[in-house]
Amino acid sequence: MRKLALLLPLLVAGCASTPDQDPMQVKLNELDARVARMEHIVANDAEVAQRMDETQNTLRELRGRIEELEHNYEALNKQQRDLYADLDRRITAAGGPAGSSAGGNAAGATAGADQAGGAAASNGPSSTEQAVYGQAFDALKAGSLSVAITGFKDFLGTYPTSTLADNAQYWLGEAYYVNHDYDAASNAFRTVLRKWPDSRKAPDALLKLGYTQFDQKQYPAARLTFSDVTRKYPGTDAARLAAERLKRIPGQSPGSQPPAGPQPPSPNSTSQ
Repeated sequence: MRKLALLLPLLVAGCASTPDQDPMQVKLNELDARVARMEHIVANDAEVAQRMDETQNTLRELRGRIEELEHNYEALNKQQRDLYADLDRRITAAGGPAGSSAGGNAAGATAGADQAGGAAASNGPSSTEQAVYGQAFDALKAGSLSVAITGFKDFLGTYPTSTLADNAQYWLGEAYYVNHDYDAASNAFRTVLRKWPDSRKAPDALLKLGYTQFDQKQYPAARLTFSDVTRKYPGTDAARLAAERLKRIPGQSPGSQPPAGPQPPSPNSTSQ
């Protein structure tokens, strides 16, 4: 009995030292585990929310970029339509009433190349010249710019003294211009002014030279060129279009008059 009495306190102490069997401790442990799980869930939710915010910001940026690209695309399309409309107007004018068919075919273009007083039949282009020129001209009308450019360059290389050479040089410049190759277009229009200063294409060549300078933001040169068009060819469509474009040059004061003295750099200045 005495030994049992001595063992009882030890057994009681042993039971007290095993907290896992204590109902209160078990409850506390369960609560701690639940709190830990909830904290983990809340942390995950916060991370998901942050990622959602980042995704929404990215989507907003993408939408803004798409709208910007759509705007630029529409602006480019409008510019392209304007260029083709202007080109079509000039091609139609080249066809003229003297052409044998609508749309300015090779015969019509040939008539457009004649001088004001009319060229003698013996001095006119041969049927081969007309055929080569007509192929390039038809390609230009169809919008096949690379074919037209190659065709006009081949024509000028083969028939440099043809009565159609000034027309071919001008339309070569137009093809480059519509293709946004402004440096090549500028050189082509300058060649018209240098080689054929009295050509019927000279006013339009000078005007389109100004257009290339304007599109390249060479505004001082463009201002001089457009002013030269209005001075040299008053009352023409080229002069009217040059006056309109002058108003669009940045820094151009309203009502200002074109300068009468300075001429555009050579070969812009061409004697009549």
